Amino acid sequence: GLAAVKMNVLHWHLSDNEGFRVESRKFPKLAGMGSEGAYYTQGEIRDFIAYAHARGVRVVPEFDMPGHSGSWFLGYPELASAPGPYVLASGEGPAMDPTKEFTYTFLEEFIGEMSKLFPDEYFHIGGDELSQSNQWDANPQIQAFMRTHGMKNNHDLQAYFTQRLHRILTRNHKIAVGWDEILHPDKMLAGWEETLRADLPKTIVVQVWRDQGLLATAAKHGYQGLLSAPYYLDSMWPAVRYYAFDPMSGAAATLTAEEKTRILGGESCQWGELVTPENIDSQIWPRNAVIAERLWSSPDSKDAASMYTRLNAVSLELEWLGLTHRSARLRMLQRMAGATDVSALRVLADVVEPVKDDDTWDEPVKDDDPWPGYGAPLNRLINAVYPESDTARLFNNLVQAYVQSGAKDQATESQIRSWLMLWRDNDAKLHPILVQSFLLQEDITLSQTLSAVAAAGLDALDYLDKAQSPPDAWRMQQLTLLKRAKGHSFAHLLLVVAAPVQQLVQAAAHW
Repeated sequence: GLAAVKMNVLHWHLSDNEGFRVESRKFPKLAGMGSEGAYYTQGEIRDFIAYAHARGVRVVPEFDMPGHSGSWFLGYPELASAPGPYVLASGEGPAMDPTKEFTYTFLEEFIGEMSKLFPDEYFHIGGDELSQSNQWDANPQIQAFMRTHGMKNNHDLQAYFTQRLHRILTRNHKIAVGWDEILHPDKMLAGWEETLRADLPKTIVVQVWRDQGLLATAAKHGYQGLLSAPYYLDSMWPAVRYYAFDPMSGAAATLTAEEKTRILGGESCQWGELVTPENIDSQIWPRNAVIAERLWSSPDSKDAASMYTRLNAVSLELEWLGLTHRSARLRMLQRMAGATDVSALRVLADVVEPVKDDDTWDEPVKDDDPWPGYGAPLNRLINAVYPESDTARLFNNLVQAYVQSGAKDQATESQIRSWLMLWRDNDAKLHPILVQSFLLQEDITLSQTLSAVAAAGLDALDYLDKAQSPPDAWRMQQLTLLKRAKGHSFAHLLLVVAAPVQQLVQAAAHW
């Protein structure tokens, strides 16, 4: 898939608090105790790198340090800055102790081994989200070390760790890449430039994930950079939103020609906590092709309609290559329904999208159903639906065209009416399946709401056809329904056809 859209680097995040995923022969307890048996052997890694290389794709490993490193400590607790016991878990977890010489002796051997396994010249060291630094505050040995070395705070200590790590990587002929926290401790706000660290080598590449403006600031101060801030695929945004961001836009557009050369490119991101081998393709593709086009194209390429036309063609090509971003959904829906005929369930799945921006991690205010959290089986409707509803996008285009015609385009109205009738009548067909399936019972209200929303749209079309103003009571009732349908998540799903139906109701109400 990457080769097909001319993406040429795979950044592979291989260690975190949830697990250590690579065999180390020098330190076998890293994967042996820190992975629950789920890790890649060195032979598998070599095969993978060779497979990628044959397709023009480089592989850059990431071993996140000093935070996000809890999985290291099950086998090697002496690396940690706080006492155990240690467990594999989600979250930021404990941090390494940057004051022990043992830490650097260990990392010298480990990085030497991994540098031979991963031949690419870049090596990602993490460095993000070091909120575990309260462990450093509570450790008297670490505090004494900081006083002895004149360090004012934990950010100084992290800079010391990064400098030591950089020297190890240099000896192994690697270029260090780190998340943007390695240059600045806090989220990018006003005054960022004034507090930019000046004590880190300019050869470190800064990967910006928190705010696009950081990329330009880093370039101004002599650092090469990568942009991943707007390109998180697991945020579930539609393709057009990713298409609107360009690494060279915003503050980067004001850089000098020399400063612009320091921006190496961008990176789309997909984190693994909410995917399985069955649905991972549908979260990445085909939207990832849009990010690829953005990174290879001029910032002036902004035609969203043209982009979607080409995206549909590329989506088919990717399926022909063996990706399953479209085909896997049918199997998931059949399993949830316990039936082979899932046409009614597909109608519902086609008009919803998952909640956005990692809202699935928290219990949302507007939803009565709490998300089960990390480690839950990913077997619900939210895990099977596409991040972007093509049906809703096309339906919205029809409504826009119809309203702009002054409700006079009969051909467009006919198409809108066909969709609305399908959705209105679908609940009666789908309800028996939802009731009998433990996995789908949570979607009963969603299905009923779709039917009610569609009925409101059909009523609005009737009023527009007759050039007749609806009663105020009807208008208030439907707008209340549609406001809730738009602003509420149903089992963490958004009914994305509610907004264009609301437009129809408003058009009828203002006739």
